[in-house]
Amino acid sequence: MIPGQTLRDSAFSDRFKLLKSGVSVQVNTKKLLCLTNLLCILWLAASFNVAANEPHHSAGSQHSVARIWNDTLLHAIRNDFAKPTSHARNLFHASAAMYDAWAIYNPPASTYFLGQTQANGFHCGFSDQLRENFINAPSSKEERQKYIQVTLSAAMYHLISHRFENSPGATGIRIRLNQTLNKLGITVNHNQTPQPTDAEGLGSYLAKCIIDHGLNDGANEAAQYKNRHYQPVNAALNPTQSGNPAMRDPDRWQPLNIDNYVDQSGNSVPAPEFLGAEWGNVVPFALTEEDSELHQRDDQQFRVYLNPGAPALFAEDSAQYAWGHSMVASWSSHLDPSDGIRWDISPNKTGASAPLPDNNNLQSFYQYTAGGTAQTGRNINPVTNEPYQVNTALRGDYTRVVAEYWADGPDSETPPGHWFTILNDYVLDHPDFKRRYCGSGSEVDKLEYDIRSYFVLGGAMHDAAIAAWSIKGYYDYARPVSAIRYLAQLGQSRDPDQANYHKDGIPLIDNLIEVVNQGDILAGIKGEHIGKIKVRAWRGPEHIGNRYENNAGVDWILAENWWPYQRPTFVTPPFSGYVSGHSTFSRAAAEVLSALTGSEYFPGGLAEFVARQNDFLVFEQGPSEDVTLQWATFQDASDQSSLSRIWGGIHPPVDDVPGRKLGIKVAERALKRAASYFNGNPAASGSENIGNSGCTVIATHDE
Repeated sequence: MIPGQTLRDSAFSDRFKLLKSGVSVQVNTKKLLCLTNLLCILWLAASFNVAANEPHHSAGSQHSVARIWNDTLLHAIRNDFAKPTSHARNLFHASAAMYDAWAIYNPPASTYFLGQTQANGFHCGFSDQLRENFINAPSSKEERQKYIQVTLSAAMYHLISHRFENSPGATGIRIRLNQTLNKLGITVNHNQTPQPTDAEGLGSYLAKCIIDHGLNDGANEAAQYKNRHYQPVNAALNPTQSGNPAMRDPDRWQPLNIDNYVDQSGNSVPAPEFLGAEWGNVVPFALTEEDSELHQRDDQQFRVYLNPGAPALFAEDSAQYAWGHSMVASWSSHLDPSDGIRWDISPNKTGASAPLPDNNNLQSFYQYTAGGTAQTGRNINPVTNEPYQVNTALRGDYTRVVAEYWADGPDSETPPGHWFTILNDYVLDHPDFKRRYCGSGSEVDKLEYDIRSYFVLGGAMHDAAIAAWSIKGYYDYARPVSAIRYLAQLGQSRDPDQANYHKDGIPLIDNLIEVVNQGDILAGIKGEHIGKIKVRAWRGPEHIGNRYENNAGVDWILAENWWPYQRPTFVTPPFSGYVSGHSTFSRAAAEVLSALTGSEYFPGGLAEFVARQNDFLVFEQGPSEDVTLQWATFQDASDQSSLSRIWGGIHPPVDDVPGRKLGIKVAERALKRAASYFNGNPAASGSENIGNSGCTVIATHDE
């Protein structure tokens, strides 16, 4: 278990998220008295988040200044709206700011922003003479570290202040920023004109360059990242009503009509539009024009990166379309611990997935009724040379914990931020981890290793968002909650002799997807539901009541009322499904971390997360007993993240595998591109080497 694990097990983090969304929670008397006062709420939010998200360091701690500021950025993300696209961009721009603040003092490394011209034509002016001045300014190694610390801190302070000034948690974010400066013993002049005349001025100037670039990089930041042209073709689905009468085109995304929408960070907002439909227009880090294609749809042009081709479309292959979405409904039957089914969730059984299939052979990859994919398991921990111990859990606990843990990270830092916490907590903080590039050569300075790692991972997360959302925007594919209800209202596709037969309907599966017959408890008072489709699935949030005492459980429900394993105030993410962002982010991150550490295995050969009994799930009681998630390799963790979205009712299989493959390609490009800067030659096409130590892409590819 990692240091500080108990803080991530705390129930109060979940309860505070619920407080933000207006949900009644149980707290002790002192906290309740405090929470009745607005000023106290602000104080409690700030003080708790500092404690919860800084479990390992204090002033003058063992952590690098880069790590301290990365924690501060993650705190800001947790207190902002849940926007994986813009937060992937924030993580990269912040990582690039820290990298430039280090690189400017450390030739031959090349800067990314300072003195460079980006693909959008933006140039951050910085002469060779200025660089020479800053290189020569420090008179000792210790003084150089201080210069870097001041430059980096000023850049991060101004950049985070700008990017999160309109956040719902802006007050707490400002408090945290000032606390970070105070801990480091650094002051920042808020009114100073950004000029690279000294270390602080250089940081302020660097932040201004990044801010100016960001206002012209295609993200439409000035308009709060809104789409410029995109419009949905389907009318909104009201999930509290039966069926899906508003679905005009089952191959296209459908917005939701939710009165009290609450995003995954706990913020009450109007039901959102498609988030990031035009994100393919954002300037990438390592993706190139050769990686992209221009496509037209609905009189709008979309730039699509690393195009995987179309998903299974209802209009072209309704059987494949129905298979994928019906599998999501089938896996929903796994979400009840009262069925008594236990699984070994150790690396013995949940490690080493089968090679990724091509998109035409997805049915051979997934276990349609049993759940999961074929996995050979890992018997021996290669670090300890000891067998991995059996670790059992109730299936219904494991699947719910997995769905919740990977949804947006344990503390709502969104998927790209979650992988930064994995890097921080499971790699950099591991007592046995040595900062050697790709696990070879001599150990390097902590600050240098951290900065380079953030730069590569940030670039990969940024490009993963651009590539995945470029595909989401163009293909505009439906989510399971829309598709399952639509298919069910057509009828069943197995038995042409039944009155409810439709060749494009949902397939019937014994004990999972069946027809409501006379005498069925679901038939209705007057038999009005006879002939409809029923599914054995999670019953939905209306069956929970008090989330501290109840869970919805699994039973037969009408398919027209099927609900993903999500809150009634959220239901499903506000953007299309294909491809899975989780699969893309997670696989890209797993490839990057494998390369940077020189091993596909976590330090120590095992990483764990403990979800405490009845103290982890957010919107229903559970788990019914402690559940310890375990991963031997970064890829094992990534694979679990991908499967979590199927159990969560968010993605069908066709969204998953292409996303994993996309993540592999994104990581390869990010590693090569970063290496060109580390080697001081960014004009080159890049190299598989990271720095001078020969860090190469780990061959974890399983295509």
